[in-house]
Amino acid sequence: MSVPAPSSAPPRLTDRPALERNRARAARMGREDWLHALVLDEIQDRLAGINRRFTAPAVVTGHPGFWSAAMPGARVVPDGAVLDLEPGAHDLVIHALALHWADDPVGQVIQSARALVPDGLFMAVLPGGETLAPLRAALARAEVEVTGGLSPRIVPLGEIRDLGALLARAGLALPVADQISQNVSYRDFFHLARDLRAMAEGNALDRRLRHPTRRDVLLRAAAILAETAPDPQDPARIRLELELMFLTGWAPADNQQKPLRPGSAKTSLAAALSQRTQ
Repeated sequence: MSVPAPSSAPPRLTDRPALERNRARAARMGREDWLHALVLDEIQDRLAGINRRFTAPAVVTGHPGFWSAAMPGARVVPDGAVLDLEPGAHDLVIHALALHWADDPVGQVIQSARALVPDGLFMAVLPGGETLAPLRAALARAEVEVTGGLSPRIVPLGEIRDLGALLARAGLALPVADQISQNVSYRDFFHLARDLRAMAEGNALDRRLRHPTRRDVLLRAAAILAETAPDPQDPARIRLELELMFLTGWAPADNQQKPLRPGSAKTSLAAALSQRTQ
């Protein structure tokens, strides 16, 4: 009996048709834009601190309507596996709140980097770290208690060190990764779930259950979340934290500042410290 050869293709994280259905449903619901608006304000503040005028920006996003209106002069493209960006055409590429759904995040950053002119800026923003951790824990505990099983429900989120490594792997210079935190308060579990659907952040994992979640699982998850994540300002509500990761890097250019080679310093650290204490 012949045995089929193992597939060399990596496992898929995201069911793209399901993700697009979620995005279309969010548009019909009257999409919630508050997180994109928060990110836009933060990006504008960061760009204002750079002594540079960007004249050819591009935005990669799953929410083109918002970003087209927010940046009328930018080329706005979807976050598909192949980005519709021309090499060397942009001095700024923003990957806005979509990288966490990518099957190949390194490939997304590499394609974005190739679209930059020399000394062009890449900036990605995505949720990471402990974002929605109490919700993840409540859903897992409820499913185990009620059904005895466990299934994927929330997209895996990276830590800042791992996400920052994407910049170097893409060949970007002067890489910086940092994060901001935002607390959000909701009436209850079901109010939170509706908001996630309206943001097109519902479950689109490729290995998710292919049938609706039982109501008794959801009710148990709601009770657990109310118990484990009360809002300190109003214990009748729930509060969760969003951790937004900002990844920034520059396309290499001859005129950029460059870090010194290890061992090239002309004064030892010990000598420098002794001079300061004299």
